[in-house]
Amino acid sequence: MMKLAIIGDFDPSSQTHRATNSAIEHSKNALHADVVAKWIATDSIVANLSAIINEYQGFWIAPGSPYKSMTGALEIIKYARLNNTPTLGTCGGFQHMAIEFARNVLGITDAEHAEYDPYASKLVVTPLSCSLAGKKLEIDIIDKQSLAYKIFGTDKIEAQYYCNFGLNPDYEAEIGRKGFKVVGSDTDKEARILELQGHKFFMATLFVPQANSTPGQPNKLVTAFLAAIARK
Repeated sequence: MMKLAIIGDFDPSSQTHRATNSAIEHSKNALHADVVAKWIATDSIVANLSAIINEYQGFWIAPGSPYKSMTGALEIIKYARLNNTPTLGTCGGFQHMAIEFARNVLGITDAEHAEYDPYASKLVVTPLSCSLAGKKLEIDIIDKQSLAYKIFGTDKIEAQYYCNFGLNPDYEAEIGRKGFKVVGSDTDKEARILELQGHKFFMATLFVPQANSTPGQPNKLVTAFLAAIARK
């Protein structure tokens, strides 16, 4: 049996949270996989970190920021990055994976998210020039050697967004040089998919792939993520 932790503060009224649960079921059934997925509240992580990392074989960093505890979410992301644990971050998950990388790999210890502290001096996550909330837009997968390209099998996909924040372009090149590469972008050439080189599965999407999943057509990225957990 595989155990997947969904890192986020579950809200039954959230469309993206309900879509996350549904997409896992769609992909689980397609793979005929024995998967148990559980939401882990971010403010419960710090006190229970050892138990969580020992119990779960994969982590989904969920939409829905600001989290109750950014620290809790970043602790899980750091562990997963360092220990080759399959990890998918979507929407708010993308943003927090970028923050964790900036703080712990680039050494920008005061890297911040504008939703938490809009006046911070080192804003790695900033408001998007144009809000993407509620929009469905085309993504270009710009790295043909990437895992994202292998999963989708095409260099263009259509994706649903729910967010207003993204990676500050000022940090994109520096993050990429350290291995967390932009492999997907939009028509404005802004980062939409980040992928950690050399990791089994450590991918962040600013869009919400689970929103495009159906029982008849499970989302390819979610299915590949669960398959990576199964291989761990």
